Amino acid sequence: MPKPMVIVGGGIAGLTLGIGLRQHGVPVTLWEAGHYPRHRVCGEFISGRGQEVLARIGLLGLLGNAGICLARTAAFFERSTSIPPRPLPQPGLCISRFVLDRVLAGEFQRIGGELEAGERWHGHEAPGVVHASGRRIEPKVDGYRWIGLKAHASNVFPLADMELHFLSSGYVGVCRLPGNIFNVCGLFRSETSIPDLATHWQQWLRGSEGSPLHDRLVHARFEESSFCTVAGLDTRGRKPEAQGECRIGDALTMIPPMTGNGMSMALESAELALGPLVKYSRGELEWPQACRKIARACNGRFSRRLLWARWLQQIAFQPLPRRSLMRLAGRFEPLSRALFAWTR
Repeated sequence: MPKPMVIVGGGIAGLTLGIGLRQHGVPVTLWEAGHYPRHRVCGEFISGRGQEVLARIGLLGLLGNAGICLARTAAFFERSTSIPPRPLPQPGLCISRFVLDRVLAGEFQRIGGELEAGERWHGHEAPGVVHASGRRIEPKVDGYRWIGLKAHASNVFPLADMELHFLSSGYVGVCRLPGNIFNVCGLFRSETSIPDLATHWQQWLRGSEGSPLHDRLVHARFEESSFCTVAGLDTRGRKPEAQGECRIGDALTMIPPMTGNGMSMALESAELALGPLVKYSRGELEWPQACRKIARACNGRFSRRLLWARWLQQIAFQPLPRRSLMRLAGRFEPLSRALFAWTR
């Protein structure tokens, strides 16, 4: 009999791993503190190898039936500099997390997974426990509090399917979703807490008057029920081999959102963990061996893109270097394609 597995956290990584394990006949219990479906702070843009993971696990058609669209063009803006719309080297798959999590959770249960939604895991660390419970909370990083905001909006008229707007305190991505709805998701930093966030979140997401972002969203109608926020973000990236537990997704490491690669990394880390965990469940690997194999595979896959992503994140908050890089990338398309490839 296969050894049972416990997955703590039912986001993209946890659900994908759970589905993969069930496809191999492994008993799985997945604990998720929240409920399905619900909105989460997320760019809702799968770009890179994550699409291939969905195809290999047999989920791409399922998501297609639920409602997806493709982002084929991207553009970048700030007040004085822009990179006009260009074709993406690879189209991105756009899907609401509200829809994605619902579909994945339903498929996990359909193939025999045991889902404990609305319940926190209170077990102890032991062989067979995989952590996929999201970010590691850091109140301050480099002297700043980092905050993510997200909401869906209609009556938005962007120039490209996916736009990234740089602001003085952060950046906001605008991404097309099915049904002429747009995901508006931002990362902001502040040296102090933000007491008015709950009532003034729309001003944060719209940007200041005169900015290209404000021009896009000045007449936007936000769906208030889709608004969500998250704090304590740490986008510095952690080396997977340094972990003492089995971790995947954001519980393993987080890539800066501006790369548009976080959802893909969640899917990829789940697939990288799948083989060693199946072997552990069948008694072909000891737990420490399985954990080491997963950490090394993730380190080999993600280390370079995390390095480039952190460099780009640092430049994003330095106006002069940011403008210089945008001008270079706008003038030399091979550079923008290289940056896209290096963060995937």
